Amino acid sequence: MSLKRVSFAKVNLFLHVTGKRKNGYHELYSLMTQIDLWDEVDFVFEGNGIRVSCDHPDVPEGDSNLAYRAANLFFNAYKKQKGRFPLDGVFIQIKKQIPVGGGLGGGSSNAATVLMTLNEYCSNAFSKGELMKLGLRLGADVPFFIFGMPSLVTGVGERLEKYSNLPKFYLVLCDPGVSASTSDVFKNLKFRLTSRCNYNMNTGLNALVGGQGGDSGEKLYNDLEVSACSLYPEIGSVKEEMEFLLERNVYMSGSGSSLFALFSGPEDARNAYGLLAKKWSGGSKKIFLTSLKR
Repeated sequence: MSLKRVSFAKVNLFLHVTGKRKNGYHELYSLMTQIDLWDEVDFVFEGNGIRVSCDHPDVPEGDSNLAYRAANLFFNAYKKQKGRFPLDGVFIQIKKQIPVGGGLGGGSSNAATVLMTLNEYCSNAFSKGELMKLGLRLGADVPFFIFGMPSLVTGVGERLEKYSNLPKFYLVLCDPGVSASTSDVFKNLKFRLTSRCNYNMNTGLNALVGGQGGDSGEKLYNDLEVSACSLYPEIGSVKEEMEFLLERNVYMSGSGSSLFALFSGPEDARNAYGLLAKKWSGGSKKIFLTSLKR
């Protein structure tokens, strides 16, 4: 038996670091939503144990792969709580389209897809809430992909509140050709609590709810951007060039390195995509035309 699934990317429309815990993890406040950019994940239920393959050279295929770890976690949780597992093995094949190390949650999305698909195969043995708790053991973004809806995210990423007021936006997304390390970006963060964060959390959210998107000249913030750009100067230089060419604000998703511009209409987004695709043709940068999932 085999199953085919898609594993969506996400963007952080804004991201604020609001505190730091004693264990070193940072408290966040972010608006996250999935976008219409995805990896393909194929499941073949055969053989013994877990095997994972991926067509991207920078993605490991052994037990350090998040998809492998997700399958192993599910197998063990099922055996512990439910008894004998209803299958002997699974072969997971991942076809990457989501940029690796781009702050788009590709690995976390793959892990969530594995958990949800195995749960489906096992007649939904776990509730969504139980599955989200399992996912949190793999990474802070995994529960979001299981939750599956635009969310205001707090805590270290584990507290999710459905956000229903997000209009349809179109994105021109750029992979600048550099893979950013999430742990390094957080370690490099010069953490400060400022009144500016509270102000922009409200004004940015209001601009998004108003449906104006990038057309309004709103200013959203990602508190990890300064850290990411100091470690990877290419992110900052590509951002500046995008803003010059597109004549609008450009934002970084998550801990980087992917950059995006928002548009309220598809035609303007297509024109912007065409401009960048022509300008950067043949280079290391990759351009995507996509939209927010609601």
